[in-house]
Amino acid sequence: MCDPSPQVRRALTVILRGAGYGVLATSTGREAINCAADQHPQAVILEVLLPDIPGIEVCRQLRRAARMAILVLSEVEDDRTKISALDAGADDYVTKPFSPGELLARLAARLRAAPSALRVECDGLVIDLAGRTVSREGAIVHLTGTEFALLRVLVTSRGTVTHRALARKLWGSTRHDDPRRLRTHIANLRAKLADGSDSSVIRTEVGIGYRFAAPLRDDSVAA
Repeated sequence: MCDPSPQVRRALTVILRGAGYGVLATSTGREAINCAADQHPQAVILEVLLPDIPGIEVCRQLRRAARMAILVLSEVEDDRTKISALDAGADDYVTKPFSPGELLARLAARLRAAPSALRVECDGLVIDLAGRTVSREGAIVHLTGTEFALLRVLVTSRGTVTHRALARKLWGSTRHDDPRRLRTHIANLRAKLADGSDSSVIRTEVGIGYRFAAPLRDDSVAA
């Protein structure tokens, strides 16, 4: 997300993490562009009133750089700005003050429609990141918000994710020094996804981090 207001960033972080999304918070347009280039998020929530680069230009650069859902959440209500944002590549435009439920519904809708949406099927396990559901042999697997956010990062990364990168995507930059917290969530997630065999779709790369080991369908697209 990118918003110059600390209060809005805190509120969005609580709302999004509560819904199972990993969150990266920035306050300037340049930070948002650099963060997107480095972290490859599936979606960006963007305020158009930014202190350095106009939000419309940020939106335009994000759209040129990668395929992601872009949702503008702004104080600006005039139609001209809304049209400019949509023309620059925004997928949706929500004005403040906003309803958390509406924001989450709009975000989920954009992720379902985005080309970065993933569906993973492997040995009876079905992970639908856009629909936010996980099932095994047809039975729903109930994950906590943190577990789903962790699974999302591992699936979309398609490779080994370091402990530091996982912690940063899940909790921000203040909890890198607590590997036990991450190991606990990994263990719980593995147990819920297990099929009764000794293998796990989440592999440990000793001293480095974790990776999602199940093959993705050919028609999946990386975030």
